[in-house]
Amino acid sequence: MTRALVTGGAGFLGRRLSTRLLEEGYEVVVLDNLSSPSPLGSPAGAEFVEGTVVDPPDLPGPFDRIYHLASPASPPRYLQDPIGTLRTGAEGTRSMLELAEAHEARFLLASTSEVYGDPTEHPQREEYTGSVQVTSTRACYDEAKRYAEALTYAFRRQGRVLDTRVARIFNTYGPGMAPDDGRVVSNFVNQALAGQPLTIYGDGSQTRSFCYLDDLIDGIWQLSNSDVVDPVNLGNPEEMSMKELATTIAEEIADTGIDYLPLPESDPSRRRPDISRAQQRLGWEPQVGLAEGLPPTIAYFRSLIDG
Repeated sequence: MTRALVTGGAGFLGRRLSTRLLEEGYEVVVLDNLSSPSPLGSPAGAEFVEGTVVDPPDLPGPFDRIYHLASPASPPRYLQDPIGTLRTGAEGTRSMLELAEAHEARFLLASTSEVYGDPTEHPQREEYTGSVQVTSTRACYDEAKRYAEALTYAFRRQGRVLDTRVARIFNTYGPGMAPDDGRVVSNFVNQALAGQPLTIYGDGSQTRSFCYLDDLIDGIWQLSNSDVVDPVNLGNPEEMSMKELATTIAEEIADTGIDYLPLPESDPSRRRPDISRAQQRLGWEPQVGLAEGLPPTIAYFRSLIDG
């Protein structure tokens, strides 16, 4: 039986990935420090170990696969602890690569579209080298992931961990997010459910592309079972502005108005993945559009309110 370690496995993405691995017949060990857990809790059936990837505790191996998802992923979370975020991307990734080396395990890094920064290329291909301002407040997350990718490929080139995969994950939403996650879908939905105005930063013309959770996890699963060692964009190319998203949320829940606030530093103006590589080499593309993915997401957040 295949045995997998999922770092960050009690978080939004990690919990669903752990559940998918269990469904596929894997034995799963979750390592998480519970700094940003999913309200749904640690996945049932997985062995849970509390701890950090920077200074990991003894872990019950052996492991055939390591899925490295540990990191705060929303701006409010990583801006609260920029040094810790950088250490997770640097020291934490190194410790997990060394663990993969020791166990001769396949290693999958959950990277991010943030490696592209505020892109000058649109849509973003994997070959695009990005436009990141290293002195900005957001750089703690962007550069942590860029370094994690560089370290993963350095381990590969040195022959220490030959079996590596890198997923560049674009904006993801769905059941399992924390209400205070801080990303725009959870913000808008919870504000609307509470009868509060939706908070838009800037003029609302900036765009994002939203991928439903199950689609994203299927992409990670497909990538982890492929022979593709190049970075792969995983996201939904269905792009919309923040104003358009606010209008959609208002139609689904209620029109509670909009509050416009100043745009945060280095906030990307446009974000949309080119998923040609995933389509051609994995046979993967999203199946769930926002119209289909929002209702279960809203129902989930409403259930948290109703208790």
